[in-house]
Amino acid sequence: MRTFETFFLALNRWLLISILGVMSVIIFTNVGLRYLTNESIQWAEEVARHLMIWLTFIGCGPVLRYGGHIAIENLQDALPQVWARALRLLIVVLMMGLFGFFIYFGWDYMDRTQYQLTPATQISFAFIYLALPLGMAMSLAHCVLIMRDYVLERRFASDTHFDATASASL
Repeated sequence: MRTFETFFLALNRWLLISILGVMSVIIFTNVGLRYLTNESIQWAEEVARHLMIWLTFIGCGPVLRYGGHIAIENLQDALPQVWARALRLLIVVLMMGLFGFFIYFGWDYMDRTQYQLTPATQISFAFIYLALPLGMAMSLAHCVLIMRDYVLERRFASDTHFDATASASL
């Protein structure tokens, strides 16, 4: 399972790096061309916007994994440990339900928009909206992978990463 987790996290990171890199090159090139030649790439803004959508949904899982989403933890801190764990378990179950909801309805939305084409690139909107069910499926996988440590100890992957980095530098 640890091998799968390592591969999955590396794949997710490289997808994010690639999307951000391509988006940056497109935007930089378009701005440069606009200022140097008074011409711009017609499809650049559309493609950059669609890549930003993909970046958002593909990046949701790693942010969850490292505890980067907004959380209100005062109630957990005020509760006894048993009740705090039960609350965290409820939170995980609700998140998984939300991810399942987004996967189902994202797939349905993809199906409904498959014949609509984007204005500049003329590709199906279904490819753009695929980011929602795919990103939520990846977030669900990340949630399952960190669930045990989160529920039992309210520990995220960043805690172990930070500890390894801190001990290596000492």
